[in-house]
Amino acid sequence: MAMNYQQLTEEVSSLADNAESAEDLMSAIVERLRTRLPHFNWVGFYMIEKGQPGQDPMLVLGPYVGADTPHKRIPLNQGICGAAVSSGQTLVVDDVNADPRYLACSLETKSEIVAPVFVRGEAVGELDIDSHVPAAFAEEDRRLVEHCAALAGSYLEKGA
Repeated sequence: MAMNYQQLTEEVSSLADNAESAEDLMSAIVERLRTRLPHFNWVGFYMIEKGQPGQDPMLVLGPYVGADTPHKRIPLNQGICGAAVSSGQTLVVDDVNADPRYLACSLETKSEIVAPVFVRGEAVGELDIDSHVPAAFAEEDRRLVEHCAALAGSYLEKGA
């Protein structure tokens, strides 16, 4: 059965309207995406944690669904995750093994999409999705992932 992306977009928008907190919203988004899209094998948010003076900011793992990952904290200058949030651009990698930036966390991961989360124009985190399928992410996946990242950013902006 083909996924109805419009319906799923409306569902996650509704989650944003009814969420009790940003954490609840992010948890609901990752759960919904992982449940509804079989090629989304690992779905999680990383948020930027500003370091103490003299320490570099880090991406810190937030709500996620999927296998445990050793990458709970990622420097902004490392990995596809670091590249996406540092550049402020959504990155789609069709073959992670061909991308030197990839931080291997699962031998099963073949492709990845990462969309930054923005608050008032500044990247504050990202939505990261891994797939066990090469070149898994089509344009409709990109639009959905960017929509989910934007919902999280809008929610955070309201509370900031």
